[in-house]
Amino acid sequence: MDTPPGTHESRNQTFIMEFILLGFGNVPELQVLLFLLFLVIYIMTMAGNILTVVLVVADPHLQTPMYFFLGNVSCLETCYTSNILPRMLASLRTGDFCEWLLHAALLFWSLGMFKMAAMSYDRYLAICKPLHYVSLMNDRFCFQQVVGSWISGFVAASIIVSGISMLMFCGPNKIDHFLCEFNIVIKLSCSDTHSMVLVAFLLSSLFTLPPFLLTLTSYISIITTILRIPSSTGRQKVFSTCSSHLMVVTIYYGTLIIVYLLPDINTLRGMTKVFSAFYTILTPLVNPLIYSLRNKEVKEALRKVVGKLGTFTAVQRIQANAFRSK
Repeated sequence: MDTPPGTHESRNQTFIMEFILLGFGNVPELQVLLFLLFLVIYIMTMAGNILTVVLVVADPHLQTPMYFFLGNVSCLETCYTSNILPRMLASLRTGDFCEWLLHAALLFWSLGMFKMAAMSYDRYLAICKPLHYVSLMNDRFCFQQVVGSWISGFVAASIIVSGISMLMFCGPNKIDHFLCEFNIVIKLSCSDTHSMVLVAFLLSSLFTLPPFLLTLTSYISIITTILRIPSSTGRQKVFSTCSSHLMVVTIYYGTLIIVYLLPDINTLRGMTKVFSAFYTILTPLVNPLIYSLRNKEVKEALRKVVGKLGTFTAVQRIQANAFRSK
């Protein structure tokens, strides 16, 4: 392997050009079980999120800001899951795998935070400011939110990955994780990483702290408004509309915070991978189940689609039988 030109030390040192993700290789006796588990999760996640996108696009009754964001979240989760789980199942070990997976992870984590903030703000307006909902949550605002989140996430992820690609890695080249986590990759570098860590911290503060604070503030306002409702039936009805959203947000941010607060020691490294699986694998799985498929409007749209498919199939059978009888 060629080494970059430079000092005498750089000529005598081998530089790492690829990384091997060990995943859950430390538990070989569970490899088959984990493969089957992740395969089932992948199929269910893709089916649930694609179904949500199709229903939101196909049913005119779901053309509202809330379902617009739900459709975008499902589209996001579909892309994210397609980048994470197939590579885990196939155990790809190419040089650009880790770099692309890091870029995808940073992009979709950032997008996920923006989408959750937008949905929490949507619920805040619907519950706390119902008279201003239509004027504030209009089509233009929703479009700006989606485009802005994609641009912001792509810019932040590209800057970080570009900075990492200019670092030198002298070994080891094995990562005890199923993701190219930034904190893990940066520790493997033999370059001076202070400036890269500072840039990552600034970008994280700029692109993740505002969505988190907006989400937190929105749900605090929502809960405060719910507690002011005099009727217990009214409180329960309103809370049921946002409790599922709050559950997903809690799982996502809770496990994310735990992962980055846990000390990096061998005894806790297995727990870090488990908690990482929550916000990378479990959240895309439960999103369509909690956000969409439990909703009455979505169930009605699904019933209509199934009915149309059944009618279409019956007509096709009648036409086929008529053709054969001739």
